[in-house]
Amino acid sequence: MDVLAAILVTTLSGTPTFYVATDGSNGNTGGTGDPWATIDHALANVPDGSLILVRAGLYQGRVRLDEQFSIGVTVRSETPYMAQLRYDQGAALICFTCQNVTVEGFDIAHDPTNTTGLVVQIQDLLGDVAGSDGGTDAVVSGVVLRDNIIHDSTNNDLLKINNGAEDVLIEGNMFFNQAGSDEHIDVNSVRNVTVRGNVFFNTTPQTDTSSFVVIKDSNADSDTVLGSQNITVDRNIFLNWQGSSGQSFVRVGEDGTSNFEAIGVLVENNLFLGNSDTRIRAAFTVMGSSDVTFRNNTVTGDLSSLSYAARLLAFGANQPNDNIRFYNNIWSDQTGTMGTEQNQGADVFEAPAGQNQTLELSHNLYFNGGNAIPADSSQALNIADDSFADIGDPALPDPSSVTVPAWNGMTFADGSSNIAQAFTALAAFAQPGNMFAEDTGDPANAPSVDLLGRPRVDLEPDRGALENPDPEFLFIDGFESL
Repeated sequence: MDVLAAILVTTLSGTPTFYVATDGSNGNTGGTGDPWATIDHALANVPDGSLILVRAGLYQGRVRLDEQFSIGVTVRSETPYMAQLRYDQGAALICFTCQNVTVEGFDIAHDPTNTTGLVVQIQDLLGDVAGSDGGTDAVVSGVVLRDNIIHDSTNNDLLKINNGAEDVLIEGNMFFNQAGSDEHIDVNSVRNVTVRGNVFFNTTPQTDTSSFVVIKDSNADSDTVLGSQNITVDRNIFLNWQGSSGQSFVRVGEDGTSNFEAIGVLVENNLFLGNSDTRIRAAFTVMGSSDVTFRNNTVTGDLSSLSYAARLLAFGANQPNDNIRFYNNIWSDQTGTMGTEQNQGADVFEAPAGQNQTLELSHNLYFNGGNAIPADSSQALNIADDSFADIGDPALPDPSSVTVPAWNGMTFADGSSNIAQAFTALAAFAQPGNMFAEDTGDPANAPSVDLLGRPRVDLEPDRGALENPDPEFLFIDGFESL
């Protein structure tokens, strides 16, 4: 049976469907009873608009997403997380020349013997560098990573998106255990990247590791992008910090370059859980960047932080940060130690004078276990600059009781059956136990949905990542229905 015959057999659902299996052969047709052996071969032989189902098993060797599609092709683990991608010489999954490819439901990690960097890499080698012809060539774009478990790097980042890639969506994945002075996701010299609905944590102490998500531009104008642009980090959950005391859950800017390292970054509806005793610098850092908005996030628990909310600085050749704005957030440390660990001053915000321009702080909620909110008047930003601040207890659940939902190859430690279920369980730590945060946010600066994707239906939105459901809706298992 040839490939055309296989298409006829597998299009009864309307989508051409092909199969890959560990006992398949690339001499087969890719049909349900005649699977191929590799994802690379499947991508090179399927028509646009196809679905490639990868059967359970261990796939050793690098997977290359080399093809370009207009409609798009989805590569999916037939049984979620049971198709394992491993490689012992670097990235297990790469896209250097692909367009419009979605990868769903895989368990992706380094082989334990790996000594070369990165687990997954998406970069543009399809296009040209800026200036050669105005940057008009097609570039790597339309890449989606959804519902994957990406974990346990032995060297460097779990995921690197770099060198001019565009229009990338990282959605509903679980990330844990990067290696070295590196991160879960390095968003580096790219544009139009969205990191949405993921869970980030580490399971082992790694005191030199970097922030979980870093957004920057390390290579100036050597590709088609100068300064990462239009980056969104929304509806994610960050917990169980185990890294360097100089880093953050999310960091914008890192390399001290003379160009703005990022331009146009939106960080909204995220939950940051302080459930670890390991020191962290701050929940959020901005360095040498512009037009950054941090809104409707919930930071809760004892972060053991040097500056609880944010660190805003310029370093090296950086220009001062410009147009950095904080709206409708909840910062709640039930232990009453908000940012006071081993630091003098700068206990909520670290924002050295002369290193920041145009800072705005409005409609945020602060709680320090009943103690005063620390304020350092020498900083360019502190609670006194928030003319619509509220101070009081939103009665958030204590995150020290959280179960980290680590994946062991067969099950999640919290008993969840999938990433979405683990996400919903963790999201409960963003639910206030009283009405203190309700209807007190700034509607002009609130997102249209909350952490769970529910609409913020009130004219007066709540502060923090979760919106209290409107009475006309029924809230069931993380979803609303009439």
